Amino acid sequence: MFRLCVSIASLIREDFQSHRRDILAQGFWALSLYRIGFARKSIAYSSVRKPWGVLHLLLKKWSEVFLGISIGINAYVGRRVIFEHFGGIIIHDNARIGNDVIIRQGVTIGNRHLDRPLLAPIIGDRVNIGAGAKLLGEIRVGDDVEIGANAVVITDVPSNSVAVGVPAVMRPRKRR
Repeated sequence: MFRLCVSIASLIREDFQSHRRDILAQGFWALSLYRIGFARKSIAYSSVRKPWGVLHLLLKKWSEVFLGISIGINAYVGRRVIFEHFGGIIIHDNARIGNDVIIRQGVTIGNRHLDRPLLAPIIGDRVNIGAGAKLLGEIRVGDDVEIGANAVVITDVPSNSVAVGVPAVMRPRKRR
């Protein structure tokens, strides 16, 4: 249990640093609440895990109402993820998000078909998701990808690409 607390604390410290050490950043608070709740999965004793799960559901609802950020309780969010602006961010329960990802306001990472509700995007590392972008369905977004503002991504995006438009069109990413 001690190791678990140290692990959570180190992740929250990393999130704090990623959010420019701004204690009032809504993205920092949403990620902290998510990480505290997600840690319940590593607890072997159901007498502790189940009440922790109930607490996580309450914290998730608080995050949705007051911060405008909904992170599914079973979603996986990597390290140093940044919610650049708060408001209207939805992350599906089965989504997987890599490390060093930037997510801006109005982003939806969710499913596409009502008859297949468990299918959600898998996002690689170092992905920059523009405001209002929608990533829908069972898609894979590679590493080092830029997704433009208001893009609707419904197909896989290869690594080192830029995805823009409705529906999104992929282009090679220009080297800087």
